[in-house]
Amino acid sequence: MGSDIYEKYQSARDVIDEADEAVGGRLKKLMFEGPQQLLTSTENAQPAILAHSVALLKVLEKEYNFDTRTCTYAAGHSLGEYSALVATRSLSLVDAVRLVRLRGKLMNESIEDRKTTMKALIIGGEHLEDIEAVMSKIQRSLPEGEVAEIANINSRSQVVISGTVQGVDYACSIIQTRGYAGRALSLPVSAPFHCSLMAPAAVQMKPALDSAKFAEPNIEVISNVTGRPFASAAEIPMLLHEQITKTVQWQRSTRFAKDDDVHDWVVVGPSKVLANLLRKEYPSDAIK
Repeated sequence: MGSDIYEKYQSARDVIDEADEAVGGRLKKLMFEGPQQLLTSTENAQPAILAHSVALLKVLEKEYNFDTRTCTYAAGHSLGEYSALVATRSLSLVDAVRLVRLRGKLMNESIEDRKTTMKALIIGGEHLEDIEAVMSKIQRSLPEGEVAEIANINSRSQVVISGTVQGVDYACSIIQTRGYAGRALSLPVSAPFHCSLMAPAAVQMKPALDSAKFAEPNIEVISNVTGRPFASAAEIPMLLHEQITKTVQWQRSTRFAKDDDVHDWVVVGPSKVLANLLRKEYPSDAIK
């Protein structure tokens, strides 16, 4: 992971080396050599993905004269919100890597031995609002201790449900029975992100976020929680804290930008997931 750009570009080496040193070493070795099972554990995956994303951005800046300041907005999905804050000079790489390492560790510890899952639902037709309405009723009807909540609204054709196995399976079956969605795909994740089960992680994460230094971004960054730009640097740690347990409003974030006449998108990261979502949502836009 990232070894190709590390070998080819000094700008990528600088980022990955700095991220590796920030968390006490071993991150770079894990990124390049694995083992994959250890790399995909969320406390390692989060700093690795952030380091890779920022390294890619630095290559674009140094080698291809890309400048984030020419963009209207920046946004990142879940963990990617930290990458967006680094990209806009609001948060240092060192602080970001340390924060997401802690974030991943606390998320893993929050679930203990509970059986949890996340499932992506492919929405049929125009049923996003129907799913949001029925999910609020489903959670109230579940037995004590069972959880099913919307973790991500990725587009008008995809949502992700997070919680306990029994709760998520029940929610998906209700949504499918009503004809609101088709397939439910289990996601290969180590914790049920962005739901109330992450409350212990949010509590423990708050002091670290409160003590981190956030500057005003050099362009507006859209918050996952509100689907709108952060009002000020002072608001950033509060909303990053809320983001741990709240729905990632990705569809509303991209819609906000789209409504402000954004039609060119630059997607920076180790996978094509967000680019594919944008292509399906806005097929006539330019997505790079």
